[in-house]
Amino acid sequence: MALTHFNFESAFLGTNTDVNIILPDKPRSLSPAEFYGSGKKYKVLWLLHGTFGDYTDWLRKSNIELYACERDLVVVMPSGNNANYLNWPNFCLGYNTWDYLFEELMPLVYNWFPASDKREDNFIAGLSMGGSGAMQYAIGHPEKFAGAASLSNAPVNIREMAEPRYDGNAEGAQNALFNKRMQNVVAACGGMDAYRESPANVWDRLPELMKSGALPKLYFCCGTADKLIWERYCKFKEYAAEIGLPATFEESEGFTHEWRFWDLYIQKVLAFFGLDGGSQGNPF
Repeated sequence: MALTHFNFESAFLGTNTDVNIILPDKPRSLSPAEFYGSGKKYKVLWLLHGTFGDYTDWLRKSNIELYACERDLVVVMPSGNNANYLNWPNFCLGYNTWDYLFEELMPLVYNWFPASDKREDNFIAGLSMGGSGAMQYAIGHPEKFAGAASLSNAPVNIREMAEPRYDGNAEGAQNALFNKRMQNVVAACGGMDAYRESPANVWDRLPELMKSGALPKLYFCCGTADKLIWERYCKFKEYAAEIGLPATFEESEGFTHEWRFWDLYIQKVLAFFGLDGGSQGNPF
């Protein structure tokens, strides 16, 4: 498989940043001139990491390179730090990860690499924080993605967020950290009213988007032993049923917030997107 590590100065992040891009492999039946000169554009998966991760996570901890090779798929894996894939205008020179994807990374990938910019050829997915980002991007710009998948995450009802507090155990510390994060997200958006109108508020934007008929295919999954996400996932699944959201939900017994789950379910995500064709590259 062809792998590109691209480092450049980002106009929207105010700093140098990194992105890994998996590219389709040349079939051994074709000459280099035939393959690289074909002008063919390939389908694209925008694949997002979770909290504390970066652009290397999916490559180092899953078999995404193999899965992409088998499907002649371009996979774009950017770094988003812990920014929730949103704009943080008051951080340093401005760290605007929402604008970065649409206004900078997409033009870069579509124009410098053999990547299709057609909606039907573009999909987005992520784990944990990346799952949140995937849904924000897909719901904020449904005209750009045919499908979106959230692994081990789910949209949040901001009305149920409590004050951060640590009650002496690990689960309490995680809840406090999550609530503190949400408070910071609301502040970065410019307050609660601005948050409700922002891309971060997927929960409230879904019913409106359903009426428009522009909804991408949506997929959610979670391990039943994932104490970090399970309760939130179940609440969103109930809400989805109430509003009649046409989404697919899958759970797996015993899995926690872990890479064994994400490596298994990214394969299910690719199948859900219709990217489960036969072997096309050189997967060995």
